[in-house]
Amino acid sequence: MGWMSDMEQTLSAVRQRIVSKLRFQPAGAFSATIYEPYSHAANVAKNRIWYRGEPSELFQFYKSCAASAAGDGVNRSRFWAAVPSRGMQIRKIHTGLPALCVDKLADIVATDMQPVAFSGPNAVEAQARWNRIAAANDFAELVRRAVVETDVTGDGAFKISYDPGVSPLPLLEFYSGEQVSYTTVRGQITEVLFYTQKELDGQRFQFTETYGPGFVRYALCDRLGRPADAAAFHELADLKPVAWAAPVMWAVPLAFAHSPMFPGRGRSVFDGKCDMFDALDEDISQWTDAVRAGRAARYIPLDLIPRDTSTGAPIEPNPFDNQFIAVRGTMSETQNGQVQVVQPEIRSDAYRRKYAADLEIALMGLLSPSTLGLGMEQRDNASAQREKEKTTLYSRAKRVAALEQALPKLAKAALAVEDILAGRAVGQYACTVSWGEYANPSFESVAATVGQARQAGVLSIERAVEELYGHNMSTEEKRQEVARIKEERAPAKQNT
Repeated sequence: MGWMSDMEQTLSAVRQRIVSKLRFQPAGAFSATIYEPYSHAANVAKNRIWYRGEPSELFQFYKSCAASAAGDGVNRSRFWAAVPSRGMQIRKIHTGLPALCVDKLADIVATDMQPVAFSGPNAVEAQARWNRIAAANDFAELVRRAVVETDVTGDGAFKISYDPGVSPLPLLEFYSGEQVSYTTVRGQITEVLFYTQKELDGQRFQFTETYGPGFVRYALCDRLGRPADAAAFHELADLKPVAWAAPVMWAVPLAFAHSPMFPGRGRSVFDGKCDMFDALDEDISQWTDAVRAGRAARYIPLDLIPRDTSTGAPIEPNPFDNQFIAVRGTMSETQNGQVQVVQPEIRSDAYRRKYAADLEIALMGLLSPSTLGLGMEQRDNASAQREKEKTTLYSRAKRVAALEQALPKLAKAALAVEDILAGRAVGQYACTVSWGEYANPSFESVAATVGQARQAGVLSIERAVEELYGHNMSTEEKRQEVARIKEERAPAKQNT
């Protein structure tokens, strides 16, 4: 077997020679310049226009983007940026899906919100004071608007102010993303700046309110950023900087997700979805155009064209109720002039499949189609529909988690403002906000499941009542129900 060892030595020598000839050169540094198509303000304006849902505004916005410096190939190729050639028309239809998604999410979140509940030694007094503030500011509707504005613009902030001419109680407002900015230190928000546009004698001014822990400052600037005299506006003439000893900030920021494009800002639900909204509008517009173009066409000889009974002039056709095409008469002796009707074929199935596919991609990761009442899942069984509904549950849970942190801060800050305005020490308050269940199973199915668990002996009476009634019963009512069940079961045990 000596020849085998000789061959191995030869192969080893060849491998060593090949390896010794290899030279790896490190890759050079890679550099590329990427131009962002939108600033933060432009991106918020784009999302705002999508939410407004006016087709004319969408067309104007994207047409302006295509003609500007940001008009790259992507912007110019969008459906809403397309400009028809001379003499042609494009009917552009907007589905309204963006606004529908945002409003439905806000309804789902706001509808199940429970009242703010205070705890601690001063819970009763704090609860009564907060209930007055919440009623005066329509707190439930304020939260709903806050969810809508945050989803559209990416973030925003609650603002607490005091105006005795409006209300003796603190005023709660929400400013959306285009009206606020933040000062951060090591990732923590230390100041919230609120912006309000003012106009006087045809000139625009920007009024800035800076809210920080222990102070509120005001500034008025013209469109060039130069300081202006606030006394020119009667509502601003008496405003002066305010400071207090307690480190309480009269503002509470709110965001549901962080933006990957603009550090320190929130992300809108429309970011990354606008292309699919654009494609969906194109599907509907093409489908509608095909239906309009697919009307039956009538070819009428010239001598059979409908004419005005008073003047004898031919009646002009229109694309709706009197559409026809005039043709010259025939000179044939065997063929008489006759009206021909031609009905084009409309590929409705192809349009429907394309629309359904784009709609699913547009809703991906945001909402289930069944949440919007769409019949795309009619062939799915109940279990499959509940699985798809988890997408809505995840979106709702993200918003609920953010509000569970922000709303107690807002309630405690509002009570602290009352303490500061009354000249007393700021109290220590503890409160929470809870939400009810969403898309929970029916009472019959819950009762069947709980009953099986009770028969198996793995569920106590107290837990069974809690699972069966949840928020539909108060704690005292649940206690009474448990006592009644135990009382009814006692005679049965004695008889056995």
